[in-house]
Amino acid sequence: MIANLNYQYISPEEYLEAEMLSAIKHEYRQGQVYAMAGASDAHVLITGNLLTLLRNHVRGKGCLVYVTDMKAQIDKANTFYYPDIMVTCDERDRTEEYFKRYPCLIIEVLSRTTEAFDRGDKFADYRKLDTLQEYVLISSDQVRVDCFRRNSEGRWVLYPYTAGEEVHLASLDFRTAIATLYEDVSLGTDIST
Repeated sequence: MIANLNYQYISPEEYLEAEMLSAIKHEYRQGQVYAMAGASDAHVLITGNLLTLLRNHVRGKGCLVYVTDMKAQIDKANTFYYPDIMVTCDERDRTEEYFKRYPCLIIEVLSRTTEAFDRGDKFADYRKLDTLQEYVLISSDQVRVDCFRRNSEGRWVLYPYTAGEEVHLASLDFRTAIATLYEDVSLGTDIST
């Protein structure tokens, strides 16, 4: 996220209107607008690998998988983000064309410049989504997946995965070898063990 140095409060309605006309994407957080940066080769490959797997997994199950260009609206945080991957199985999300409000799964592929925000304030905002069951952070510079899953008491529990393990996303009953997520990604390490 790159800060808007000329701060002036922008309403969510103004943001949505401007975003429809903008040549670049911006995220919106509590009246401020932030330009989105480009992504690395590893980031794009990991996102594409997981998108393909998830889309095939949910086909015919009433769930929709969105990648990078669909906004998640968090009313309780006065925020719109562009998750790397977002899955919604909620019928209420079928009516809005430019953002979704009821995701069950959100995935962010981390970069050095976004990791602290994705783990901190962004996760705090995402936790305000009542329908969100899992928040997944995937490293783009090492083989590591951190899956935060909401338990029956409403607390978020970390399920970490590393090389040689199988990643489980309970919200969709999805499983895959972690090596499959990192297929064709050059990290300089063996990801299968």
